[in-house]
Amino acid sequence: MASEAFARWAARTEASLERLLPAADETATAPARLHAAMRHAALGGGKRMRPLLVYAAGTALGADEASLDAPAAAVELVHAYSLVHDDLPAMDDDDLRRGRPTVHVAFDEATAILAGDALQTLAFSALAAADAPAPLRIEWVRTLAEASGVAGMCGGQALDIDATGGKGGQSPFPHSGKTDSGPLSPVVFLERMHALKTGALIRASVRMGALGGGAGAPALAHLDRFASALGLAFQIRDDLLDVEASSEQLGKTAGKDAAQAKATYPALLGMDGARTRLAEQAAAMHAALAPFGGRADALAALGELAVRRTH
Repeated sequence: MASEAFARWAARTEASLERLLPAADETATAPARLHAAMRHAALGGGKRMRPLLVYAAGTALGADEASLDAPAAAVELVHAYSLVHDDLPAMDDDDLRRGRPTVHVAFDEATAILAGDALQTLAFSALAAADAPAPLRIEWVRTLAEASGVAGMCGGQALDIDATGGKGGQSPFPHSGKTDSGPLSPVVFLERMHALKTGALIRASVRMGALGGGAGAPALAHLDRFASALGLAFQIRDDLLDVEASSEQLGKTAGKDAAQAKATYPALLGMDGARTRLAEQAAAMHAALAPFGGRADALAALGELAVRRTH
């Protein structure tokens, strides 16, 4: 069953992170405070969606679970770093993450910045040292780097900052960009922003797993369509939960999007419109996985979890 596989893969991820992260107990060397902050960020629970996607995609194509440990841990380290920086006062300024104080609250802002930096570099160190052929390791590094940088997560975050907090009747999309046919509509801009901010790392997770399983171009194309729909579904559901759920359910501060005048799917489409868009992504995921049959059951289950999650 998928749930058994998810529990096993989550445990593998925890073990890999525990092994990779520097110690923060009485055996720790300096800088022990930085080490403790890294562990606070990376070992603080969470859904582990991205490592699960690595394992689900890789095993669907015949990869051994152990061969996927490095990319699964690496993508989670990058995700953890992104959350540390996203919570900073200069960004979303949040005090709560996964039901615990955010890193800059539990430690201090400077330590949080350094912890995020260190988690990011540790991810690429893990990939470089992975027990895998050099061409595969290079492709893993390239995939994760592209998904993390200006053409991925960082670029999406910059667009999110531009689109937050329109004042004085100003549009919340001051720099939404243009195409040859004119300015982007707010909804198209929002989807492009989240394809970078949220979707890029999700697509990289699926791709890294698939590469570990030796996927060819046709399989990668189908899986990329699945991952693109999953990334959008994950963000739409996140926006809906920010309206519907409590801080206790979410493990982070609810209602932050509205308080910061963020551009969200409910804000642009209404709650019913956002739910319709979410259903469209669920159908797109199902269609993209159809060629894989039962081999993709775990991926399909993760897609279903993203659509129906309550936190």
